[in-house]
Amino acid sequence: MDARKILERVRSGELSVDEAEGFFRRQPLEELGFAKLDTHRKVRSGFAEVVFCSGKADEHLCRIYERIYGLEGEVLGTRATKEQAALVQKRFGEAEYDPLSRILKIEKKDKKRIGKIAVCTAGTADIPVAEEAAQTAEFFGNHVERIYDVGVSGIHRLLSRVETIQSANCVVAAAGMEGALASVVGGLVDKPVIAVPTSVGYGASMNGLSALLTMINSCANGIAVVNIDNGYGAGYMAAQINRLAMREPE
Repeated sequence: MDARKILERVRSGELSVDEAEGFFRRQPLEELGFAKLDTHRKVRSGFAEVVFCSGKADEHLCRIYERIYGLEGEVLGTRATKEQAALVQKRFGEAEYDPLSRILKIEKKDKKRIGKIAVCTAGTADIPVAEEAAQTAEFFGNHVERIYDVGVSGIHRLLSRVETIQSANCVVAAAGMEGALASVVGGLVDKPVIAVPTSVGYGASMNGLSALLTMINSCANGIAVVNIDNGYGAGYMAAQINRLAMREPE
């Protein structure tokens, strides 16, 4: 529960001042021995801690899911293997796994999703990274429009969806090869563009380095670049931007 909800419940009489004080006095982490869960991250940043699944021991992964689920009622995990998904799903029947994005989540149902984020890819091969971004943003309560396979080699495909892209509060552009999509999108919209270089391409693309350098050196304004294949980072940043765009004036 975040700080605002605690204060609202005090105002409504659902919680006493003493109960609220107990919440704020609680240690801002939970020691598991092998991990220190940041239990106050949602209070500070608005979003709870996310689990990076890759490389974690099976028992450690399950314990982390168990504790975050107990605290938040939902868990988002990234870069999970099929074997990790099967393990978590055996313990938590409600867990969902998407092998394309490698997202492993337990999510609250009927979640309200606000605003609009456009997630675009240059090609179909970029979709796994884009889905990591899209599903991250959706988990954090944002409406996402997917616009896939609109690379610059057939720019009419992009232009056919330009109205949808321009109506979004921010745009995620995932591209490998030379990574030109982000620059083209940046020249078409008046909103922030989050460029995601992907490791898609032939030899000289250098596993995404070529796209990364193109995006960093873009002549279009309003483009921010995340690391190669970092769909999660792009989705998180897009969620923050969209949330600010939807915030009511005080």
